[in-house]
Amino acid sequence: MQKILVTGGAGFIGSNLTLELQRRHPDAHIVVVDDFRSGDFKNLQGFRGDFVAKDISRLDWQAQFKDLRFDAIFHEASITDTTVHDQILQTHDNVEGFRRLLEFAAPNQPPIVYASSAATYGIAAGVNVEDQQPAPANIYAFSKVQLDNLARAHWRRFPDWRIIGLRYFNVYGPNEPHKLKAASMIYQLYCQMKEGHRPRVFRAGDQKRDFVYVKDVVALTIRASEAEKNNIYNCGSGHPFSFNEVIAELNKNLDTNLEPDYIDNPYAFYQPHTEADMSLAKEELGFAPAFTPVTGIADYVGLLEAEAGD
Repeated sequence: MQKILVTGGAGFIGSNLTLELQRRHPDAHIVVVDDFRSGDFKNLQGFRGDFVAKDISRLDWQAQFKDLRFDAIFHEASITDTTVHDQILQTHDNVEGFRRLLEFAAPNQPPIVYASSAATYGIAAGVNVEDQQPAPANIYAFSKVQLDNLARAHWRRFPDWRIIGLRYFNVYGPNEPHKLKAASMIYQLYCQMKEGHRPRVFRAGDQKRDFVYVKDVVALTIRASEAEKNNIYNCGSGHPFSFNEVIAELNKNLDTNLEPDYIDNPYAFYQPHTEADMSLAKEELGFAPAFTPVTGIADYVGLLEAEAGD
C-alpha cells in the first residue's frame, strides 16, 4: 500500500490505526481526513502524512483529491457520541459521508474497510452473530445499519470490489481520553481509582460487556483490508467481562484495594450481557484476538502509568 486514506484518523480508533499503518508502511503516503468533532490533534503525535481538516459528509472529494487514487481506504469517521439524538444530523453526517466516499472511490475500487458497530444488534442480551437481524435502539445505531445497507448494495453492483464492515464492540485503549464521558468504562474506572475514589458502577456490577483492546481492533481492521470476499465481521474479544471483574483487574494492576460503589441504574433498558461471536473472523480472515480483557487491561494500565510518570 503506497497511498492510504484514513477518515476519522484523529479519533480514538482512527489515530491508533493511522500510526500503526505508518509503522507498517513507512514509505506510504497516508492522508487523514478529520474535522476534530470526535478527535484530537494530540492523538497524531509523530504522524508524518497529510492532514485534511474537513467534514467528509460535505467534502468535495473530487476537488480535494483530483487525480489522486488510493490503494486502500479505512473509514473511521463518524459522529461517535451515541447521546447525540438529532436524527437528521446523526444520519446525514454518518450515512452521507460514507455514500460520498463510495462514490469517490468507485472508479478505482480500492479495498475499503469501514466502521460499523455492535450497536446495530440492539439491546438484546447474549452472543451476537453477524447474520442476526439488526435492531437499532438509537439513531446512532440506525445510521450504522444504513452503512451496512449501503455496503451490501455496492457488493451487488460491484461484486469484485472489496468493501468490508467491522462491528466494533466496547473498545478501550490509548488515545481515548479526549472522549471524556464517552471514553470506555475501563478508562473511566481507572481514572476514578487512580484518584483514590471507589469505582462507581450500576448495582450489582455483574453486567458483562465484550471489552476489546484497541490493538486488536487495529490488527483486525488492517487484516480486513486483505479479505478475499465481502462481508461484515464482529470485532470484539469474544470474552464477556463484568464490571466487577474490570475493577478487580484494575485493583491488581494499580496495587489498590478499592471496593465498588454500587449505584442504582436509572435506565429501564440496559444490556446485561454483550458478547461477540468471533468465529466468522477466524474462519474467513484467519484472525483471533491477541488480548483477553485480563491481558488487555494489564497492557493498558501499564501504558497509562508510564504516561503518568513522564
